[in-house]
Amino acid sequence: MAIELFYWPTIQGRGEFVRLLLEEAGADYVDVARTKGGMAAMMRILEGKGRGALPFAPPFVKVDDVIVSQTANVLAYLAPTLGLVPDDEALRAEASQIQLTIADFVGEIHDTHHPIAGSLYYEDQKKEAKRRARDFVKERMPKYLAWLEDVLARNEKSKGRWLVGRELTYVDLSAFQVVEGLRFAFPNAMARMERRISRLVALRDRVAKRPRIAAYLGSKRRLPFNQEGIFRSYPELDAAAPKNR
Repeated sequence: MAIELFYWPTIQGRGEFVRLLLEEAGADYVDVARTKGGMAAMMRILEGKGRGALPFAPPFVKVDDVIVSQTANVLAYLAPTLGLVPDDEALRAEASQIQLTIADFVGEIHDTHHPIAGSLYYEDQKKEAKRRARDFVKERMPKYLAWLEDVLARNEKSKGRWLVGRELTYVDLSAFQVVEGLRFAFPNAMARMERRISRLVALRDRVAKRPRIAAYLGSKRRLPFNQEGIFRSYPELDAAAPKNR
Protein backbone atom coordinates (compact mmCIF):
# COMPACT_ATOMS: atom_id res chain seq x y z
CA MET A 1 0.00 0.00 0.00
CA ALA A 2 1.16 3.54 -0.73
CA ILE A 3 1.40 5.64 2.44
CA GLU A 4 1.51 9.41 2.66
CA LEU A 5 3.19 10.75 5.81
CA PHE A 6 2.45 14.32 6.83
CA TYR A 7 4.84 16.05 9.21
CA TRP A 8 6.94 19.19 9.45
CA PRO A 9 9.75 18.97 6.88
CA THR A 10 12.69 20.34 8.90
CA ILE A 11 12.57 18.36 12.15
CA GLN A 12 12.53 14.77 13.35
CA GLY A 13 9.97 15.42 16.08
CA ARG A 14 7.14 12.97 16.62
CA GLY A 15 7.10 12.19 12.93
CA GLU A 16 10.39 10.35 13.29
CA PHE A 17 8.73 7.54 15.21
CA VAL A 18 6.55 6.92 12.15
CA ARG A 19 9.45 7.31 9.72
CA LEU A 20 11.44 4.64 11.55
CA LEU A 21 8.58 2.17 11.27
CA LEU A 22 8.17 2.88 7.55
CA GLU A 23 11.89 2.59 6.89
CA GLU A 24 12.30 -0.67 8.81
CA ALA A 25 9.34 -2.13 6.92
CA GLY A 26 10.70 -1.03 3.55
CA ALA A 27 7.31 0.61 2.98
CA ASP A 28 6.33 2.55 -0.10
CA TYR A 29 5.76 6.00 1.41
CA VAL A 30 6.00 9.70 0.62
CA ASP A 31 7.10 12.26 3.21
CA VAL A 32 4.63 14.74 1.76
CA ALA A 33 5.70 18.02 3.36
CA ARG A 34 9.25 17.50 2.04
CA THR A 35 7.99 17.47 -1.55
CA LYS A 36 7.08 20.42 -3.77
CA GLY A 37 3.73 21.78 -2.65
CA GLY A 38 3.66 19.33 0.24
CA MET A 39 3.32 21.87 3.04
CA ALA A 40 0.29 23.39 1.34
CA ALA A 41 -1.24 19.92 0.97
CA MET A 42 -0.69 19.21 4.66
CA MET A 43 -2.21 22.52 5.71
CA ARG A 44 -5.30 21.93 3.57
CA ILE A 45 -5.99 18.72 5.48
CA LEU A 46 -5.38 20.43 8.84
CA GLU A 47 -7.79 23.17 7.82
CA GLY A 48 -10.50 20.61 7.12
CA LYS A 49 -10.40 20.94 3.35
CA GLY A 50 -9.67 17.30 2.65
CA ARG A 51 -11.65 14.08 2.88
CA GLY A 52 -11.53 11.78 5.87
CA ALA A 53 -10.90 12.37 9.55
CA LEU A 54 -9.73 15.79 10.75
CA PRO A 55 -6.35 15.53 12.52
CA PHE A 56 -5.52 17.91 15.36
CA ALA A 57 -1.83 18.15 14.40
CA PRO A 58 0.92 16.28 12.55
CA PRO A 59 2.07 13.59 12.33
CA PHE A 60 -0.71 11.86 10.46
CA VAL A 61 -0.82 9.42 7.59
CA LYS A 62 -3.12 8.96 4.65
CA VAL A 63 -3.64 5.47 3.27
CA ASP A 64 -6.03 5.59 0.32
CA ASP A 65 -8.86 7.74 1.75
CA VAL A 66 -8.17 6.91 5.40
CA ILE A 67 -6.47 9.55 7.57
CA VAL A 68 -5.01 8.46 10.90
CA SER A 69 -3.37 10.82 13.40
CA GLN A 70 -1.68 10.74 16.83
CA THR A 71 1.73 9.06 16.80
CA ALA A 72 0.90 6.00 18.91
CA ASN A 73 -2.35 5.51 17.01
CA VAL A 74 -0.61 5.79 13.64
CA LEU A 75 1.95 3.19 14.66
CA ALA A 76 -0.69 0.79 15.97
CA TYR A 77 -2.67 1.24 12.74
CA LEU A 78 0.24 0.63 10.36
CA ALA A 79 2.22 -2.01 12.25
CA PRO A 80 -0.04 -5.05 11.64
CA THR A 81 0.00 -4.60 7.87
CA LEU A 82 3.74 -3.91 7.86
CA GLY A 83 4.56 -6.91 10.06
CA LEU A 84 5.94 -4.94 12.99
CA VAL A 85 3.66 -6.13 15.79
CA PRO A 86 2.68 -9.68 16.85
CA ASP A 87 -0.61 -11.23 15.72
CA ASP A 88 -1.55 -12.03 19.32
CA GLU A 89 -4.08 -9.47 20.60
CA ALA A 90 -2.67 -9.41 24.12
CA LEU A 91 0.81 -8.64 22.78
CA ARG A 92 -0.62 -5.94 20.53
CA ALA A 93 -2.24 -4.34 23.56
CA GLU A 94 1.07 -4.55 25.42
CA ALA A 95 2.87 -2.88 22.53
CA SER A 96 0.27 -0.13 22.53
CA GLN A 97 0.63 0.50 26.25
CA ILE A 98 4.41 0.73 25.93
CA GLN A 99 4.09 3.18 23.04
CA LEU A 100 1.61 5.31 24.96
CA THR A 101 4.02 5.42 27.90
CA ILE A 102 6.79 6.48 25.53
CA ALA A 103 4.46 9.22 24.29
CA ASP A 104 4.10 10.46 27.87
CA PHE A 105 7.89 10.40 28.19
CA VAL A 106 8.33 12.36 24.97
CA GLY A 107 5.91 14.99 26.24
CA GLU A 108 7.96 15.41 29.40
CA ILE A 109 11.17 15.66 27.37
CA HIS A 110 9.64 18.46 25.32
CA ASP A 111 8.55 20.30 28.46
CA THR A 112 12.10 20.54 29.78
CA HIS A 113 12.73 23.36 27.31
CA HIS A 114 9.15 24.67 27.10
CA PRO A 115 7.74 24.29 30.62
CA ILE A 116 5.46 27.35 30.51
CA ALA A 117 4.06 27.47 26.98
CA GLY A 118 4.87 26.09 23.55
CA SER A 119 4.00 29.50 22.08
CA LEU A 120 6.86 31.18 23.96
CA TYR A 121 10.51 31.07 22.93
CA TYR A 122 12.91 29.06 25.07
CA GLU A 123 14.64 32.33 25.96
CA ASP A 124 11.38 33.54 27.55
CA GLN A 125 11.31 30.63 30.02
CA LYS A 126 14.94 29.73 30.68
CA LYS A 127 14.68 30.02 34.46
CA GLU A 128 11.66 27.73 34.57
CA ALA A 129 13.25 25.36 32.06
CA LYS A 130 16.33 24.94 34.21
CA ARG A 131 14.18 24.07 37.20
CA ARG A 132 12.07 21.65 35.14
CA ALA A 133 15.17 20.01 33.64
CA ARG A 134 16.69 19.50 37.09
CA ASP A 135 13.66 17.51 38.19
CA PHE A 136 13.47 15.67 34.88
CA VAL A 137 17.08 14.50 35.03
CA LYS A 138 16.91 13.57 38.71
CA GLU A 139 13.51 11.89 38.82
CA ARG A 140 11.57 11.50 35.61
CA MET A 141 14.19 10.40 33.09
CA PRO A 142 15.58 7.65 35.36
CA LYS A 143 12.05 6.45 36.15
CA TYR A 144 11.01 6.07 32.50
CA LEU A 145 14.31 4.55 31.37
CA ALA A 146 14.40 2.12 34.30
CA TRP A 147 10.85 1.04 33.43
CA LEU A 148 11.85 0.27 29.84
CA GLU A 149 14.84 -1.64 31.20
CA ASP A 150 12.52 -3.66 33.44
CA VAL A 151 10.17 -4.43 30.55
CA LEU A 152 13.13 -5.74 28.57
CA ALA A 153 14.32 -7.83 31.52
CA ARG A 154 10.89 -9.43 31.98
CA ASN A 155 10.46 -10.21 28.30
CA GLU A 156 14.01 -11.57 28.14
CA LYS A 157 13.13 -14.31 30.64
CA SER A 158 10.39 -15.80 28.49
CA LYS A 159 10.60 -14.62 24.90
CA GLY A 160 13.67 -12.77 23.73
CA ARG A 161 15.67 -9.57 23.51
CA TRP A 162 12.88 -7.19 22.46
CA LEU A 163 10.26 -5.24 24.37
CA VAL A 164 7.30 -7.31 23.16
CA GLY A 165 7.24 -10.90 21.92
CA ARG A 166 10.09 -12.67 20.13
CA GLU A 167 10.71 -10.27 17.23
CA LEU A 168 11.38 -6.59 16.78
CA THR A 169 8.26 -4.40 16.87
CA TYR A 170 7.54 -0.72 16.40
CA VAL A 171 8.04 -0.04 20.11
CA ASP A 172 11.68 -1.15 19.85
CA LEU A 173 12.16 1.43 17.11
CA SER A 174 10.57 4.07 19.33
CA ALA A 175 12.81 3.12 22.27
CA PHE A 176 15.80 3.49 19.94
CA GLN A 177 14.67 7.00 19.01
CA VAL A 178 14.24 8.02 22.63
CA VAL A 179 17.77 6.90 23.52
CA GLU A 180 19.18 8.72 20.49
CA GLY A 181 17.29 11.87 21.33
CA LEU A 182 18.30 11.88 24.98
CA ARG A 183 21.94 11.36 24.04
CA PHE A 184 21.66 14.55 21.97
CA ALA A 185 19.69 16.60 24.48
CA PHE A 186 21.23 15.38 27.77
CA PRO A 187 24.61 13.82 26.93
CA ASN A 188 26.05 14.20 30.43
CA ALA A 189 23.00 12.84 32.19
CA MET A 190 22.74 9.95 29.75
CA ALA A 191 26.41 9.07 30.12
CA ARG A 192 25.79 8.57 33.83
CA MET A 193 22.47 6.80 33.33
CA GLU A 194 23.51 4.29 30.68
CA ARG A 195 25.44 2.17 33.13
CA ARG A 196 22.11 1.25 34.72
CA ILE A 197 20.19 0.53 31.50
CA SER A 198 22.50 -1.90 29.73
CA ARG A 199 19.65 -3.87 28.13
CA LEU A 200 18.10 -0.73 26.68
CA VAL A 201 21.46 0.44 25.32
CA ALA A 202 22.00 -3.00 23.75
CA LEU A 203 18.54 -2.79 22.18
CA ARG A 204 19.45 0.61 20.75
CA ASP A 205 22.59 -0.93 19.23
CA ARG A 206 20.66 -3.86 17.71
CA VAL A 207 18.17 -1.52 16.09
CA ALA A 208 20.93 0.70 14.68
CA LYS A 209 22.56 -2.32 13.01
CA ARG A 210 19.44 -3.52 11.21
CA PRO A 211 20.16 -3.14 7.47
CA ARG A 212 17.27 -0.86 6.57
CA ILE A 213 17.65 1.28 9.67
CA ALA A 214 21.41 1.58 9.15
CA ALA A 215 20.83 2.64 5.56
CA TYR A 216 18.24 5.18 6.66
CA LEU A 217 20.46 6.63 9.39
CA GLY A 218 23.20 7.16 6.82
CA SER A 219 20.91 8.78 4.27
CA LYS A 220 19.68 12.33 3.71
CA ARG A 221 16.19 11.17 4.64
CA ARG A 222 17.28 11.09 8.28
CA LEU A 223 17.14 14.71 9.40
CA PRO A 224 19.68 15.73 12.04
CA PHE A 225 18.60 16.70 15.53
CA ASN A 226 18.31 20.47 15.86
CA GLN A 227 17.02 23.23 18.13
CA GLU A 228 13.49 23.15 16.73
CA GLY A 229 12.39 19.60 17.53
CA ILE A 230 11.46 17.74 20.69
CA PHE A 231 15.05 16.85 21.56
CA ARG A 232 17.09 20.04 21.92
CA SER A 233 20.62 20.50 23.18
CA TYR A 234 20.90 23.25 25.77
CA PRO A 235 24.07 22.68 27.82
CA GLU A 236 22.68 24.72 30.71
CA LEU A 237 19.82 22.23 31.08
CA ASP A 238 22.12 19.22 30.99
CA ALA A 239 24.33 21.01 33.49
CA ALA A 240 21.32 21.14 35.79
CA ALA A 241 21.74 17.41 36.36
CA PRO A 242 22.99 16.36 39.81
CA LYS A 243 26.32 14.57 39.74
CA ASN A 244 25.20 11.93 42.20
CA ARG A 245 21.86 10.32 42.87
